[in-house]
Amino acid sequence: MPALGVLSRWLLLGEWRAHPLRAIVAIIAIAVGVAMGFAVHLINAAAFNEFSAAVKSIAGQADVQVTGREAWFDEAVYPRLANHPMVAIASPVLEFQVGAAGKEGPLRVIGIDVFRAGQVTPGLIGAADNGKATDTLADDAVFLSPAALEWLGVRAGASVPLRAGTAAVMLRVAGSMLQSLPGQRIGVMDIGAAQWRFKKTGQLSRIDLKLRSGVNRDAFERDLARELEKDFPGRFLVGQPGDEEQESRTNSMSRAYRVNLTVLALVALFTGAFLVFSTQALAVIRRRGQFALLRVLGLERRALLRQVLIEGASLGVIGALLGIAGGYGLAAAALHFFGGDLGAGYFAGVNPEVQFAPVAAAVFFSLGFGVALLGCLAPAWEASRAAPAAALKSGADETALTHLDRIWPSLVCIALAAALSQAPPVFELPIPGYLSIALLLVGGIGLMPRLARSLFGAASRRYQRDASPSPVPALALARLGNASGQAAIALGGVLASFSLMVAMAIMVSSFRMSLDEWLVQLLPADLYAQVGSSSGAGTLGLAEQAAIEGLPGLARIEFQRTRQVSLDPARPPVRLMARPIDPLDPGKTMAMTGQSLPVPEGAMPAWVSEAMLDLYKVKPGGTLALPVGGRMHGFFVAGAWRDYSSQSGAVQMRLSDYRALTGDTGANAFAIWTDKDVPAARIEQQIRALPFGAALEYARPDDIRSMSLTIFDRSFAVTYLLEAIAIAIGLSGVAATFSAQTLARAKEFGMLRHVGVTRGQVLRILALEGGALTALGIACGFLLGLVISLILVFVVNPQSFHWSMQLHVPWPLIAVVATVLLAASVLTALMSGRYALSGGPIRAVREDW
Repeated sequence: MPALGVLSRWLLLGEWRAHPLRAIVAIIAIAVGVAMGFAVHLINAAAFNEFSAAVKSIAGQADVQVTGREAWFDEAVYPRLANHPMVAIASPVLEFQVGAAGKEGPLRVIGIDVFRAGQVTPGLIGAADNGKATDTLADDAVFLSPAALEWLGVRAGASVPLRAGTAAVMLRVAGSMLQSLPGQRIGVMDIGAAQWRFKKTGQLSRIDLKLRSGVNRDAFERDLARELEKDFPGRFLVGQPGDEEQESRTNSMSRAYRVNLTVLALVALFTGAFLVFSTQALAVIRRRGQFALLRVLGLERRALLRQVLIEGASLGVIGALLGIAGGYGLAAAALHFFGGDLGAGYFAGVNPEVQFAPVAAAVFFSLGFGVALLGCLAPAWEASRAAPAAALKSGADETALTHLDRIWPSLVCIALAAALSQAPPVFELPIPGYLSIALLLVGGIGLMPRLARSLFGAASRRYQRDASPSPVPALALARLGNASGQAAIALGGVLASFSLMVAMAIMVSSFRMSLDEWLVQLLPADLYAQVGSSSGAGTLGLAEQAAIEGLPGLARIEFQRTRQVSLDPARPPVRLMARPIDPLDPGKTMAMTGQSLPVPEGAMPAWVSEAMLDLYKVKPGGTLALPVGGRMHGFFVAGAWRDYSSQSGAVQMRLSDYRALTGDTGANAFAIWTDKDVPAARIEQQIRALPFGAALEYARPDDIRSMSLTIFDRSFAVTYLLEAIAIAIGLSGVAATFSAQTLARAKEFGMLRHVGVTRGQVLRILALEGGALTALGIACGFLLGLVISLILVFVVNPQSFHWSMQLHVPWPLIAVVATVLLAASVLTALMSGRYALSGGPIRAVREDW
């Protein structure tokens, strides 16, 4: 046994010393795949944990929370809950967002009853800077978190003007919130002062309940929900603190974004598995005689199988360990420079720090080790099963790859891939779609030996029938047609890297181009303006709207009211948009995905986004119940429209219907079409000159498009990086594979030199072989990548993000990468050929003497 251990180490280290480049490339591929996947997991885990902690800090020690389906509800329900025999403390809360002059983004303001909140949410009570506890009840005082103080650039004792709609509310910074989390941008004030100052008199956002000792929380929650639904149908949601927010985040775009990034990171890991396979397969072919001699000298099949598995697994162990360390460092750097949302904006307002996750590290280490072991399994089995007598014969290398010529496993994989591509999502994730892509890759690579043999064999026979065939093409085609197994290894590397690059490039380009086209259709006006956000405290009143309408140079103006409503406590809120819509032609104002249905007489129409079709199973022609004006109303679903701005769902309704149901005549956005030859800049100046004009946010269509595409590029920056890494690894793998095959053919080149083939002709043969193989790999890779992109665009994307898009192929990018790949393979073949021919023909064939 000790002798076997020494032999194993000798064989392993000897192989690495002889061919370090291939081992390094395989290790790097596995390390990159593990690092990217592990980093994405750590980043999202840190951001989600920090976000959950922020939610819990605001929820405090409440046992049950009562919230409205709309952003605010009438406080008349509060006495009923406060006097409930099972409730010990009922703490009313008012939440809204305000802006600040010269600052981007909102400030979250929370109004509390300090006496009741002290027993439920003590973390929300501010610490007065001057020691006056009465400041917590002052009508002009606000307590700001450290992140809010830094954002506003003020200190305790200063006065800050906060913008609620078009009105400025001057408040005094009475102190800070010592228990707020890093990055949590909030302000707290007395609830009565908040209602009065921000015109929310009689309104609440939620009521936190602390139950009496011995009360069963789950039973109370069910009973209270039933009572409120009976007395106030469709108005209230009852849940436990943090459940709704955390579940919303879990089911929101952040999870789909995280899963998609993780899968894209594993693309590098898949490439690493194939590189391990090619590395070990070529090593087994080259050392076939050595292994056969060891077998003759008494080495058992099991020991030889174990040796090849150890060699492949060692690549996985080193690569996985490097990947875990690199992933942790990458996550720490990304959180420091880009934040927890990787630029996508899903965890704004938190400042997470990376924490090492042993379980996740073990999982990703196992993935790296597992793919390496899987990659070397077939070569190890071949090495152990080869007959020593046949393997000792020179020129029997191709027989080691005869099992690769079987096509039925590949056809089974492709058939399963086709079936899985039509399967529904699992846990609202496109897991069958991803499995379909993996099986397509395996099946496509498995077909390469038969395809290479058939295609190059037919080309060789056809070329040799010519009257005077040139020896260089004849030898190149004959070699490719008769050594299809070795050719297929290089061909598979080209196919894997290029097809994945094509698929990702088409997916990203399709999304970006579809977004751009959608923005063009969505932004027909000349000028857009808004008042804060949909959760803001203020709107434009009728008088202000009339002042804007009376300005000269306006051809048309459309006001819009946007609010958030909750249809399901387990999902994020839905955006409700009320705007002027022509039921006969709604395509003028929205990007319809089908025909709009005629509205039945007396019905109120609504148009739902594509996400509503998936998340809430709404269908055109059906009825949708929406909480509007304090009660549920039924709307006729007249059609569906494409919406790239909200994955959680959006609904559009007529502004006249909304005002009739709610009595709310305010607006928080508007669009303006100017008269002919009237520039939008002039209209903007006129609106800014109005008393409230400076409080509005203005944008033109080109600015909105540019900003949206910039956000898109920032959100997909990691995707671009992963795509570049996949291309780099693929190029390195192809180069390593071609060089290994070329160097392994030194004896073949020596024999050709003996029979009269010149050095230049050998190099041209190699260049032609490399170019022909790569060209075939590029052609097949493009077709396979196109099929994979169809699954990504029409299956994975709708199941992940609940919207559709058109297919766009980035021809210039694909052409550039194909050209670089082709040139790299030819240059690699030439450089390796020059090295293989440097020893002279006699030295090359001396082992055959």
